[in-house]
Amino acid sequence: MSWLQDRVALVTGGSRGIGKAIARALAAHGAKVAVCSRDAEAVRKAANEISPGGGRVLGFRADVAEKAEVRSLVRDIVTHWGQIHILVNNAGISARIPIDSDDDARWLQVLNVNVAGTYHVTREVLRHMPTHGGGRIINISSVLGRFGVPAYTAYCTAKHGIIGFTRALALEVAGRGITVNAICPGWVETDMAALGMRETAAALGLSPEAFREQALAMVPIQRILEPKEIADLALYLASDASAGMTGQTINLCGGQIMS
Repeated sequence: MSWLQDRVALVTGGSRGIGKAIARALAAHGAKVAVCSRDAEAVRKAANEISPGGGRVLGFRADVAEKAEVRSLVRDIVTHWGQIHILVNNAGISARIPIDSDDDARWLQVLNVNVAGTYHVTREVLRHMPTHGGGRIINISSVLGRFGVPAYTAYCTAKHGIIGFTRALALEVAGRGITVNAICPGWVETDMAALGMRETAAALGLSPEAFREQALAMVPIQRILEPKEIADLALYLASDASAGMTGQTINLCGGQIMS
């Protein structure tokens, strides 16, 4: 299938988990995909795994929270492929930081990577995204952008912010024919989710297995999602089929948002 034939995509945080699954889906449907990560070796391996021998998938080392690195990243992609049609803002970090913690640096880092990082990348990419050329921006938020969780004020603040950013930006770039939408995943089988389960389980005095059972009890479909399921939705949002959708936030969480 070639829904995205020869369109150029950038997926941040693309070396593992949801980002890697999205990069794989876009490449499988014809896109040329740049993936970036702060871990140079991990992103190189991911790119080679998705596209053995290179060519259609390229890996770049970049920290989205650093404006200069973002500029260099986008410049390199444009030098190689000319322009960028699709941006997936997936890079993010989470941390359990109770409000009485003095770890200001970690709290602000969560906002800096998730929110400022999304801003830096989006602003730079928009300078190279064609007007009325099928431009798509897909922001990965979270169900924690829909409700709150104790001790995760930084992450909840960041993911709520991504939804506001999506709505405002959609209006700002609508005249260029660019759509902007967000996805709010629930529990997904990723390293970040596993870390969150371990952190919360430890704080509650539970085993990770016991906490996982509690978490699943709050998901109506009674299972944790796979990264590919998020990637399938991102693929739709990146395609021409979604041309009439912008400024929307879609929950993909097994019904968790209703619990």
